[in-house]
Amino acid sequence: MKRILIVEDDRDIAELERDYLEADGFSVDIASDGDAGKVRALAGGYSLILLDVMLPGMDGFALCRTLRSTLDIPILMVSARIEDVDKIRALGLGADDYIIKPFSPSELAARVKAHIARYARLTGGVPEAAPALQFGTLEIQPQTRRVYVGTHEVQLAAREFDLLLFLAQHPQIVCSKEMLYDRVWGLDAMGNTSTVSVHMNRLREKIEPNPAQPHWLQTVWGAGYRFNAAPLPSHDGD
Repeated sequence: MKRILIVEDDRDIAELERDYLEADGFSVDIASDGDAGKVRALAGGYSLILLDVMLPGMDGFALCRTLRSTLDIPILMVSARIEDVDKIRALGLGADDYIIKPFSPSELAARVKAHIARYARLTGGVPEAAPALQFGTLEIQPQTRRVYVGTHEVQLAAREFDLLLFLAQHPQIVCSKEMLYDRVWGLDAMGNTSTVSVHMNRLREKIEPNPAQPHWLQTVWGAGYRFNAAPLPSHDGD
């Protein structure tokens, strides 16, 4: 049975979320503040964390940052705050989704199931025959989920790796944000495609010699992104 941790200070909301998730076959624990949520989450054993933004003690943003540095499981943030800056902040800290209150409990359960299923597919392993992808100094290893720039190994979060791998497997193809969200996150139109831009910016910071003028991860204005498979020009490495 998959275990879910709800970190929510409103007991009525937390119990409503728990009831719907338990009806779908999940085992659910509740923490009522950020500090208790941190202790429970780091104890391990959870498949997903449902995290309110406004919490006593450590708030949801700080908790998400702390947990993401250690945990790679899906983190879904819940808030009544609808401003884009809050959504972008949450996604930038590593949240996998941002759900605005009030929401349908059935929608919440659907998102939880979709994220857990997606995570299970991502961590289910890649056939050993999957070859490494080499683009000059950039090497992507699907089997081990490792990325190297030259001799330096780049540490990527799960979604960052999946986004890079998908684009690298379709070089020169222009992919819209909607397509990338669908193929990488696997949630159709249930989320916010701004997460694609956030992850793209983080990827560029990690692998591009000059993130302001990216070589591999190129923007096609008004259309989306494409992966440039050409080697780096020699002067880019100077």
